[in-house]
Amino acid sequence: MNARGRVLLADDEVHVLRVLDLKFRTAGYDCVLVHDGLEAWDRVHRVRPHLVISDYQMPGLNGLDLAERMFQDKELRHVPIILLTGRGMSLRPRDLALTNIVHLVSKPFSPKSLLAMAQDMLAGSLCGG
Repeated sequence: MNARGRVLLADDEVHVLRVLDLKFRTAGYDCVLVHDGLEAWDRVHRVRPHLVISDYQMPGLNGLDLAERMFQDKELRHVPIILLTGRGMSLRPRDLALTNIVHLVSKPFSPKSLLAMAQDMLAGSLCGG
């Protein structure tokens, strides 16, 4: 595994995955790419990422449902999630309380800013464990 950490990227838009994969790999992260929520749910158990970046609107299982399932799993509830949403979309505080979603990022977004956000989050969590 790369010293920077492992990031699971989940989005049904191939161009979004390509951009994020390139940005994060160039910065030294190991990336696992998935194209829908059910695939993300399966892979998160096998690859044990340090961070999940997931689109909200995906086939099979949306990003909020993925986050809720992860939060209910004692082995995955500590994994932080950045949820990508459509412009102007918001989630109720109750929904966020049942997840480990730490940031909501509206599309379109800056890959550079998203990387910086992830780096800040992961720097602290990987130093401590």
